[in-house]
Amino acid sequence: MTTTKPVLIVGAGFSGAVHARLLAEAGYRVDVIDVRPHIGGNAYDHVDANGIRVHAYGPHLFHTKNKPIADWLRQFGTFVDYTHKVRALLPSGIMAPLPINLDTVNLVFGTSYTTPEQVADHLARVAVPIAKPANAAEYLYAHIGRDLTDLFFRPYTKKMWQFDLEDMASAVVKRIPLRSDRTDTYFADDEIQMMPRDGYTAVFQRLFDHPLITVALETAFDRAMLADYAFCFNAMPIDAYFDFSAGELPYRSIRFHTRTITDAPAQDWSVTNYTDSGALTRETRWDCLPHHIVQETGRRTITAEEPCDYRDNNRERYYPVKTADNRFQAIYNKYKAIADESSSEMAFIGRCGTYQYLDMDQVINQSLASARRWIAARA
Repeated sequence: MTTTKPVLIVGAGFSGAVHARLLAEAGYRVDVIDVRPHIGGNAYDHVDANGIRVHAYGPHLFHTKNKPIADWLRQFGTFVDYTHKVRALLPSGIMAPLPINLDTVNLVFGTSYTTPEQVADHLARVAVPIAKPANAAEYLYAHIGRDLTDLFFRPYTKKMWQFDLEDMASAVVKRIPLRSDRTDTYFADDEIQMMPRDGYTAVFQRLFDHPLITVALETAFDRAMLADYAFCFNAMPIDAYFDFSAGELPYRSIRFHTRTITDAPAQDWSVTNYTDSGALTRETRWDCLPHHIVQETGRRTITAEEPCDYRDNNRERYYPVKTADNRFQAIYNKYKAIADESSSEMAFIGRCGTYQYLDMDQVINQSLASARRWIAARA
C-alpha cells in the first residue's frame, strides 16, 4: 500500500461493493457513497407487507459458467440452487415456454413434433437465408423465421426499447437462447444457477462489513470530494459526470406496478413475458423464487414492468440502448476518450460508468479484475 489517503467509490451496487471489498482486504481505507437510500444498487431487495421478498428493481437471477466467480460470491452468503423458468403469454391466450423450444413450436404451429431433429428441420425451412445478419431482426429471421420473430420478439422489442428490431443490435437478442428440444429452463447453458437464501441485500451487508469500509447513503458525488482521496472508482453515469458535453446517452427505465393476490395458483415459473403490443413487458411472481416467502400471510406479491425513457422516471437508468448502427456507443467512446485523457486518478466502473448491460457474474468478474490490477500496480 502506497497511500495514506482513502479511496472513494461512487456507487454501492456490485461494481462498487466488489472494488471496496478487495481494496479493504488489501489494506486500503475505502469510503463508499451512493445517492440512493440503500445499498445493493439495482440488486437491492426487501421484505414487503405481504411477507414476500421483492427485488425492488426487477428480478435478479445469478447464473454463470464461471465457477471461481460463484465461489468468490459464496463467501458472503448462503446460496441455494435455482433453475429459472419463463413463460410467454401470447395474444391468443396461449402460455408458451420461453426460450422457444420444441413445445413452443408445437403450440404455435399446431405441429406434433417429438424430436429435436424435427424442430431443427422446421426452423431450417422457415429461416430466412441471411449470411451476415446486420441487426436483431435479421439475426432472428435467419434462425427462427419471420412468424416466431414477429410473434415473440417484435412487439416486445418495440415497447422495451422504443426501437424496431431492425434498429437494434444483434447482441440484444443473442442473449436469448433458441432450442429444438424440450428444455424449458432459461439459463440451461450456465452450469451454476443460484439465489442468496437471505436475499441480495444481506450479501451486500456482508460485502461492506469490513473495518476499513465506510458507507454513506443518500450522498451525491461532488467533484470537490476528489481532493480528499487518493483515487476514485466511479459508477455514476459517465455522460452526467462530463455534463453531457458529448451528448446524452439514452437508457431505458422501468415503472413497476405491484399488486397483491390471495388466490395464487400453483405454477413452476416465476416470470411471465407479455408478447402483445400493450405497455407491459413482463411480470414476476416473487413467491415462486426460492426462500422468497419470508413470513406466511396468505398473500402473494406480483410486480409488472412497464418500460419507459429514463428521463420520464426520475432519471433511473436501467438498460443502455444498443442500436445496430452503434450511434450511442460512439457517444460513449467519446466520453471514454475524454476520461482516459483527463485523469489518472479516476476509473469509471459498472453499468453506467461503462455503458454496458452486464449480468451479475460479468460485473463481479470485471470488478475483481479491475481492483486486482489497481492493487498490483501499487504494490
